[in-house]
Amino acid sequence: MKKIAFILVSTLIISCSSDNSSETQQPTPEDEFIRGADMSYLPLIESEGTIYKHNGTAQDPIITLKNAGCNAIRMRLWQNPIGGHCGLTEVKAFALRVKQAGLKVWLTVHYSDTWADPGTQTKPVAWQSMDFTTLKNTVSSYTSQIMTEIQPDIFQIGNETNDGMLWPEGKLSVNESQYLQLVASASSAIRSQSNTTKIMLHHAGLTGADYYFNKVQNIDYDYIGLSYYPIWHGKSLSTLQNTMNTLGQTHNKKVIIAETAYPFTFGYNDYTNNIIGLPEQLIPAFGATNSGQTGFLSAIKNGVAQSTHGIGFCYWGSEWVAFRGPTATNGSPWENQALWDFNNNSLPVLSVFNSN
Repeated sequence: MKKIAFILVSTLIISCSSDNSSETQQPTPEDEFIRGADMSYLPLIESEGTIYKHNGTAQDPIITLKNAGCNAIRMRLWQNPIGGHCGLTEVKAFALRVKQAGLKVWLTVHYSDTWADPGTQTKPVAWQSMDFTTLKNTVSSYTSQIMTEIQPDIFQIGNETNDGMLWPEGKLSVNESQYLQLVASASSAIRSQSNTTKIMLHHAGLTGADYYFNKVQNIDYDYIGLSYYPIWHGKSLSTLQNTMNTLGQTHNKKVIIAETAYPFTFGYNDYTNNIIGLPEQLIPAFGATNSGQTGFLSAIKNGVAQSTHGIGFCYWGSEWVAFRGPTATNGSPWENQALWDFNNNSLPVLSVFNSN
């Protein structure tokens, strides 16, 4: 009888031990909702001596963002920029720094030596004389090189490509087939090296987004990216959410607000003209104050979270303080929309990056 009792007790102990073991081995669910900050100019700004602070004390701004709940850093990549800033060497080192901090790397590959946007998609100087076949092959090899050297978590093919990229060959409204071939070439190069890197296509604003994403419906990609700034893209957050829902449902994709920003003041901290400085440029419910900036980004975050297909947001120009001093005319046109104030102290808006 004692032997039977011993066996029963032993079996129970082993069973309980096994249950406890399986409980402790359950993986922590991945935080899929993206709370990102574009920090592209950070290496440049730090190289000129700027110190960022949190609660009045110097702190690595990447750590400040991480501690606030930010989980992805967006950075642009230019092919061969004058001066080297935002070039491959700098971005590779920056990406490593971000990875070591435990955050995701989101690359915005412009396929240009400089800014690419809806009105400008200039081919890199080194690619100017290529025929289309060579250009397409170069896009593929360049994309493969980026994947090999940086291995980003998110790869954005082009920036605000409303009318394509790599003009004139890749101008969507003129050479639709060629643009699609260029994007497909980049997508294939990414997929051939990684089954975890997410591929994003990016449209600036809401108007025309349906047209653009219908055109790229046969491209292999994961995320629909939208820029949303009230000054340029309308002041209705409900229209923004409806657009996200419609695009996500139509194309069965996750949707992210890839760029957005808002002022905490109408003041200025250098002599570089600011892009925003008038009340009519804002949503009336959110003033140009600390609380207004915080309220706006919170509304964006909540709207994306409540959307049927929303996957996250990214704040643009986070780092772009007036880094060249109060008299600079080549400083920042964005310092009143940054995530750090005129004393380079982190702002209350960082609270919106929390995971709740």
